[in-house]
Formats: sequence, structure tokens, C-alpha cells
Amino acid sequence: MRSKRKILDATLELIAESGFESVTIAAAARSAGVTRQTVYSIFTTREDMVSEAMVGLVVDVIGGIRDKADQTETASEFVVETIVAARSLIRGEPVLSSLLRSDNANPIFDSDMMDRAVPVVRQFLDGYIERNPGFDSSLFDGIEAVLVRNGLAVILFDDPVIQEDDGLRRYLRRWLVPVLPFG
Repeated sequence: MRSKRKILDATLELIAESGFESVTIAAAARSAGVTRQTVYSIFTTREDMVSEAMVGLVVDVIGGIRDKADQTETASEFVVETIVAARSLIRGEPVLSSLLRSDNANPIFDSDMMDRAVPVVRQFLDGYIERNPGFDSSLFDGIEAVLVRNGLAVILFDDPVIQEDDGLRRYLRRWLVPVLPFG
């Protein structure tokens, strides 16, 4: 499994340095110091290799987001802090900040991105519900896509008003929280 870890680390390094298009089986093998055959014996395709590398990284980042969001007391503040923490952690992680580039192989721009993102957001909402059993969970029904779209907007489209975390909080409290069913 040492080779697998080296390949996954090499894949993440390639993404951070040059984006998703730079990741090939040959490049990952070269960067990891293994043969292409070794890579193929562990991963069936380039997509499998990239997906596994990204999932591992995202799991770690999600833990950081959850730690920050869990410190809130209301559902609306939970939503605000989740978006603020996500932006901060994505910008701070070189591999994830590469998602801000619109190269051809960027998974953010895949047609099925929403199908992958909505369940991740649902996990955050379910975590809030578990910690707050008195909360009417039906208020979260169908809100996942709204949160994904708003989260992506503040991550992808920077603006001087929301560059700092406090500015983003003010923006979200003014424009997003009032339209939430629990705001």
C-alpha cells in the first residue's frame, strides 16, 4: 500500500501544480517513482486515481469545515459558517484551490457535479439535525442545491466586499439567511 499512497500524493501534487489536465497515469507514475504498470495494477483508470486522491483530501477538509460549523448555535449561523469555512479551507488548500481554475478536466464544471455535491451538503445538514434533535428537520428539505449554488458562487466569484470572512458573513446574513425557511 506504500505505492498507492505515493501515487495518490503524486496525483494531488500534479493537480496543485498544474490542474487536472496535467494528471495522467504516466505523469503520476513518474512523480511517484513507480512504473505505469504499478499504477494500473492499483487503479483501473486515470479517473479512478484522481477520484480516490480527491476523496481522501475532501474527507480531511470536510472535517475542518464541520469543526468550525459545529460551533454555531442556530441553523442559519450553521449555514453561514459552513460556507465561510468551506471557502477559507478551499482557498488554503492548493489542490482544492485548483478547482477555481476552469480547465477542461475540472470536476466542478462536470455536468453531474450537482449530483455529487448535494449528498455532501446533506451530510452537513444531517449532522446539524443530529446535534439539535428539537430542530424541525423538514425545514432542510430541498435546501441542499441552494446551498451548493451559493457556496460555489462565493468560492468561484470573488468580490472585494466578501474577500474577508467577516464580509462574507455579512453578505450571507443579509442575502441568504432571510430566504432560508429557518432564517
